[in-house]
Amino acid sequence: IEFGVCRQKGQLKAYGAGLLSSFGELEYALSDKPEIRPFSPEKTCVQEYPITEYQPVYFVAESFDSAKAKLKAFADSLDKGFTVRYNPYTESIELLNDKRELLNLAHEVRDGMDLLLRHLQGS
Repeated sequence: IEFGVCRQKGQLKAYGAGLLSSFGELEYALSDKPEIRPFSPEKTCVQEYPITEYQPVYFVAESFDSAKAKLKAFADSLDKGFTVRYNPYTESIELLNDKRELLNLAHEVRDGMDLLLRHLQGS
């Protein structure tokens, strides 16, 4: 969130590189000039944002944690047609976008569970 605003102890606070890197826009954002709306990822993603002037609308989260939770729930609700997973062995993110990759993952998980069960039953 480049132009984030949230409430903290009843006051508006700014976060995000877009606001924090521009004293003029920061002052404008926290004034009574722009329109202030409640933060809603579904609405912010379709809002048009000018790039040559200060933003006419800022979406305000009730807290930083609330903004993160809403953004995560929104991202989880999107039909992406693929999924990703973190591979701790290679320390990389893997894209799982077809049946073969999902089957390979399922086999890896099953093999890992089999190994774990053998060791637990042998103890």
